[in-house]
Amino acid sequence: MSSDEQEPVKTICPYCGVGCGIQVDPGDEPADMRFMPWGDAPVNEGRVCIKGGAATEVVDHEDRLTEPLIREDGEFREATWDEALSRVVDEMSRIREEYEPDAMGFYGSSKTMNEENYLVQKLARRYGTNNVDNCTRMCHASTVWALRTSLGMGAMTNSMADLEEAADVFWIHGANPGEQHPIANSQYFRQAVLEGATVIQVDPHANKTTRSFEIQETDRHMHLQVEPGTDIPLLNVVLKTVLENDWVDEEFLAERTEGFEHLEETLADFDKEAAAEECGVPLEDIELAAEKYAKANNAAIFTGMGMSQHTCGVDNVQNEINLALVTGNVGRPGTGVNPLRGQNNVQGTSDVGAMPNVLPGYQLVDDDEARESVEDVWGFEVPDEPGLTNVEISHEAGESVHGLYVMGENPIMSEPDANRVAERLADLEFMVVQDIFMTETAEYADVVLPATSWAERGGTVTNTDRRVQRMRPVQKVHENTRHDLDILTEVGERLFGDGSFDFDTPEEVFEELREVCPIYHGMTYDALGEEGIHWPCYEPGDEGDPYLYEDEFETESGLGQIEGVRHQPPKETPDEEYPLILTTARLEEHYNTGTMSRRSPTLNRQTPENFVDVHPGDAERYGVEDGDEVTLRSRRGEITVTANVTEDIKEGSVWTTPHFAAASANLLTNDVLDERAKIPEYKAAAAEIEVNVEPSDGDAPADD
Repeated sequence: MSSDEQEPVKTICPYCGVGCGIQVDPGDEPADMRFMPWGDAPVNEGRVCIKGGAATEVVDHEDRLTEPLIREDGEFREATWDEALSRVVDEMSRIREEYEPDAMGFYGSSKTMNEENYLVQKLARRYGTNNVDNCTRMCHASTVWALRTSLGMGAMTNSMADLEEAADVFWIHGANPGEQHPIANSQYFRQAVLEGATVIQVDPHANKTTRSFEIQETDRHMHLQVEPGTDIPLLNVVLKTVLENDWVDEEFLAERTEGFEHLEETLADFDKEAAAEECGVPLEDIELAAEKYAKANNAAIFTGMGMSQHTCGVDNVQNEINLALVTGNVGRPGTGVNPLRGQNNVQGTSDVGAMPNVLPGYQLVDDDEARESVEDVWGFEVPDEPGLTNVEISHEAGESVHGLYVMGENPIMSEPDANRVAERLADLEFMVVQDIFMTETAEYADVVLPATSWAERGGTVTNTDRRVQRMRPVQKVHENTRHDLDILTEVGERLFGDGSFDFDTPEEVFEELREVCPIYHGMTYDALGEEGIHWPCYEPGDEGDPYLYEDEFETESGLGQIEGVRHQPPKETPDEEYPLILTTARLEEHYNTGTMSRRSPTLNRQTPENFVDVHPGDAERYGVEDGDEVTLRSRRGEITVTANVTEDIKEGSVWTTPHFAAASANLLTNDVLDERAKIPEYKAAAAEIEVNVEPSDGDAPADD
């Protein structure tokens, strides 16, 4: 190898939250950059899914932003970095002086590094506001809330490796790892199943997870095809069955939990038969699933956005916690309640404090002691009241919020009722977007800053089971782009000039992060190495905890909190005008708003356009045939998609995806929120479907 050739670089896949290691061969030119397997990567041992294998395809894409842009007279023009950053700083200063710090909002990004998200939340707080959030609000905010409140920490209780080795039953509720976390599904779940583990899947939609374990063809595994929005009554049937049959872990319950009496009271007058009918699942099937879970030596719950994205999302997850606690399935390998995180750094973005109610390490902003400990390091005061979430920021755009700083997010595609989001963002006085592509949101910006991609910069990311890992830069592709870290430090220095943003490298930022973030305190870049470390890692030399709560919970009393919950229907239910219930999910080959995946030839080839799954009974009722072009409509908008007639979806429900800009599910979804976690109700909205009929020759309009 010649001296000017580069060795392959070991880094982390930029897509889902599994945290797979990959190698990238830089090639002679940026266009030659290509994926290579990393055989001994700690999470995936060289295996990758279709997205990981195609990750390099968008790095040198022709659509990459390569120059700063400023809007003038409704059009963008190229600008120098100095001109663009001066405009950003001037406008942010004006808004703070003319209104108040809370007139600005800040969006972090789960596609960027821990260090960059640490800086964006620090920038918001130095500016004087807690109005900072990230896309965890859209996927697992309710999960984080319930886990933190009832167990102590807002993350997976266990690691993928110990679950594979020890779990006898996987209860997969509202999650589809076969499609959304393929390597976790194939490497951990499937291996455990081959060794005898049982899968119980709860989901309104049969999917690749259902098929990967042949759930529909075997008595060992089960698919409970629940009606959308009825997860609480289903779990209450499970819990009452556990109590009736004395499948409770009495010793664990007495020594390690509190609140069981409230659960008993909640279930005292609960009608299992009526609840099973409401869920659309035979009672005997739910009771059998309860028995399989409760009698397992080790049973693990995996929870996804099918549980969290409801106005009762916190209560949905609380009921999963109730089930784990009453059966003693927490605090040892192969157990627990485990959210499967959707983006490569959505866990870390939350860990480092890019949320309106917490500082790094999930320290509450209204906790005086925690806030003061962070202020001692930062050298400035932090507001003591929680700020607005990202959906609340967009609700207030043009009202109390006049400016927005967006790093790597695309709220016009990712937030519900997307048409209204676009209208509100257009009312802002100023918005800056830093990204790698001209997203649907960037089209509305006043300044667009071209950032570098995942393959061009270094830092750390944290995967779904709390493993903090290093990403390493391969090569710089476009000369006039800048790293998000460098953009944020310069904006911070220009705004404040007090040295609080005087960082040159990601490692320098990480050193300050670990000083203010207790769960990362024992980590260093050297210690992370190639294996990474699970948090919490409180002291140098700690190896981190692969599973949590072995001896006690991180609650005030040290006990796990049980709380009975009752059914809350979706805010919209079918009626005469909108007789169907719409639910949504992602595809294996696409990723969230599609900013990267729709530009990848490999990923876009299989599913280049959106579609809707329709049950045969509904298809007959509404005159829909497989392959028809249909209009799918809700009270907020409509999209044109192709009908896929299938029994994968429950009768009375339709299912589609958010990945495609012109036909995104989020043009239809409802922006009502869970009162506590403020997560929107993506998983249930009233809808109707109509076949698009082209006019016959005789009906064609006459020429003028």
